Parts: sequence; C-alpha cells; structure tokens
Amino acid sequence: MLFCSETFIFGFLPVFLLIYYIVPERFRNLTLFLGSLWFYIAGERTWFFLIVLTLGLHFAGTTLMKGKTQKLRKGILILLLLYDFGTLFVFKYLPFFVGKEHLTWSLPLGISFYTFQIAAYAIDVYRRPEEYEQNFVNLGTYLCMFPQLIAGPIVLFKDVAAQLKERKVNMQGLEEGLKIFTVGLGYKMLIANVLGKLWNEIQVVGIESISTSMAWMGAFAYSLQLYFDFNGYSLMAIGLGKMLGFTIPRNFNHPYISVSITDFWRRWHITLSTWFRDYVYIPLGGNRKGKYRTVLNLLIVWSLTGIWHGAGWNFLLWGIYYFLLLVVEKMLWGKFMEKHHGIGRLYTIILVVAGWVIFALEDITSVGIYLKKMFGWIGTKSAWTLNWHVTISAVERYGVFFLVAMLLCTYLPEKIYKRCEHQVWFLGILLVIFWASIYQIVTSATNPFLYFRF
Repeated sequence: MLFCSETFIFGFLPVFLLIYYIVPERFRNLTLFLGSLWFYIAGERTWFFLIVLTLGLHFAGTTLMKGKTQKLRKGILILLLLYDFGTLFVFKYLPFFVGKEHLTWSLPLGISFYTFQIAAYAIDVYRRPEEYEQNFVNLGTYLCMFPQLIAGPIVLFKDVAAQLKERKVNMQGLEEGLKIFTVGLGYKMLIANVLGKLWNEIQVVGIESISTSMAWMGAFAYSLQLYFDFNGYSLMAIGLGKMLGFTIPRNFNHPYISVSITDFWRRWHITLSTWFRDYVYIPLGGNRKGKYRTVLNLLIVWSLTGIWHGAGWNFLLWGIYYFLLLVVEKMLWGKFMEKHHGIGRLYTIILVVAGWVIFALEDITSVGIYLKKMFGWIGTKSAWTLNWHVTISAVERYGVFFLVAMLLCTYLPEKIYKRCEHQVWFLGILLVIFWASIYQIVTSATNPFLYFRF
C-alpha cells in the first residue's frame, strides 16, 4: 500500500486516524502498532512473519541484557546482529552470488530500513542496558510505525523513546501534518513521476542511440526524479508522524545546492549517513587513529553504503566513487570548494549527476557508454554528438518541470512556506497540489517509489 495511492489516502488513512484520535491515550500505541501491522501486511503478505520474528527476538534479547555482565551482553548482541545482517544477506545479497535464476524469492518490503533500526536499538541497549524498552507494544510501535516502516527515514529508538511514552495528539498536529504530507505528495506525483518519464524514454530508445545533450538531460532528469521521489516520501512520512504526535527526523536538506561532496553527504539521506557514522565509522576508530586508518575506515563505510542500496557491482562502484571523491576533498581541495560557493556548487552537481548514472545503470558496460556520451571520453568519434531536434522536443515537454524542480531545490520555497503557511491563498495552493496529485494517481499507469527496491 503506497502513500500515493487512493487506497491509502481515502481508505486506510482516514479510518486509521479516526480510530487513533478517539481511543483513550493509553491505547494509542497499541492502535498504532496494530494499524502499522495492517498497513504492512497489505503490501507484504509473504514475508510478514519476518518483521514479527525480528521484533520478538530483539525484545527478548535486549530484555535479557539487563543485569548481565558485559561479556554476556556482547554475546547476546552478536547473536542478534548475526540474525539481522544474516537475514539481510540471505534475502538481498545471496541471489546475487548464487544466481537469481536459482533463488527467485522477493525482497521483503522495507527490510533494509527496519533491519538498520532494530540493529541500532540492540547496539544502544548493549551500551546502556538500563535503557531497554520493557513494553513489547512500545517497541513494536517503534519498529513497525507505518509512516517510516518501508522506506525510512531511519529513526533511532533514542530519538522517539520519550514520545512513545507521552506525546501531544491534537488538531494543530493534524493540520501541520496534512500540509507537509501534501507537499511531499506533490513532490512525488507532480515532479518526480513526470521527470521520470524522460529517463524512461531514454531507456526505451537505448543509451547507445542518444546524443550528448540528451544524455545530460536524462541524467539530470533521473537525479531530480530520485530526489523528489525519496524526499517526497520522507516528507509524507514526517507529515504522517506529526498527525500521530511524533517528530520524525528530516532526511534531506537541499542537497543539490551543496558546495562540496562532503557537504552533499551532510544533506542527502541524512539518517542513513548518520547511521553509518555512529554505528560503523566511529566504532572503527573514525579519524582518531591516523591518516591511513581514516582512509581505510572511509573505504569500509562507503563500500557498505554502496552495497546497502543493492547487490550489484554498480552499487559497489558508486560507493567507491564517493569514497575517492571524499578522500581527495579531505586531502586537497575541499576547503577551497567550501570557500568558493559558485565553483563548489558547479563542481558538486556535475559529480553528483555523474554518480547517479553509476547508481541507476546496473550494467557496468552501460555505465561506461553513458558517461562517454556525457563527457565525450576516450572513445568513439560519435561519443560527442548533438541531436538538437530531439533535445528541443524534450525541452518543450519537460523544460517547465526542470525549472520548477530546480527552484524547489533551493531554500526559497521553504522560506515562503514558513512565512505563508497559515495564509488563505497558500492553503488554496496546497489544495490545488493535493487534487492535481490525486488526478495523477488516478490516471498514471505506474507509480512506484524508487527507494522501495533498496
């Protein structure tokens, strides 16, 4: 069940909110837990038992940690993490090694996200066993909370522990949440899905046949599609969280106006970057053990970041690509870029867009062909070509959406939103966005979230 579906918007959500708002406060976590399981099973019946098993094992394991010696706690933690990442490996990576024709099972919905959340909880309880959650329903509410269950943001237990016990549920939160949800819905349906059509057109034509200008347009289209798709989902999750009385962490902070690659990764998929920093990079020693160890730690983190997104050589290559860029910035020109914003932004956006080509194309040969089309590298005489007729046609069809998307990548729309969100004319704009999005939902042939496959 997608957030951007008629079933969710006009079926599940109003029914659930009605029940959630009228039940006594002491039953709200139970209502949210059961409602979230209902939401999950609507989209994932085959592997539904897996998330319940994960929840049960971690509740039992972390409860056992209390009062135990560090050695025993470490043993329990190791068993839990072996289960977490062993399960993730079997479902997400084993088919890559064995061959997809031999293992045909589907990837359980949201497994990458909820595995990271519950693994972080187990590690935190190991470090501070007195902070374990004693109530099974509360822990289940945290892990299964439907706004962020299947595609993030990755919410840490310590960030919502207090809210699980006490939170404000009122009409103000409902109103604010609906507004943020509408913005996210518009990002997804009116920007991401439209620009995604251009990227799909290029796939249909074949990357060998496109011109340099269309290669750049396609790469920019995919970059914007990915951002507005995932940021749109994250905003919908944040909005739904507000309706329920929760503060879900921000996942994006205008990444496409970054002045360096380092800056970009402070702004893109913030909760994933934070997870790897806190639970991999710092435990490995971070930058505290000398230059060479820092480089090794970065290599490990970025290799894992790449393959977290999928079992494919392109994802590993994408992770190593960012490892190299970040190391070079640390050692050479990172400070220069952060001081010279104009140069830094141009440099960053070119490298990020090129990186998304590696990310998007699973076949390494196709990655090489596409990058040659973009940059005219080493290669065939036809690598650097322009087909103005096709390019102008694409600009006529998608140019307005590119301009709107680029404007929305800046701080200006957010400033306008904060200043005008209570004005009548602005509410009218949100209504137009909502119903235009609903029209797109009803008339679209396909409507996937890109990050569901990760």
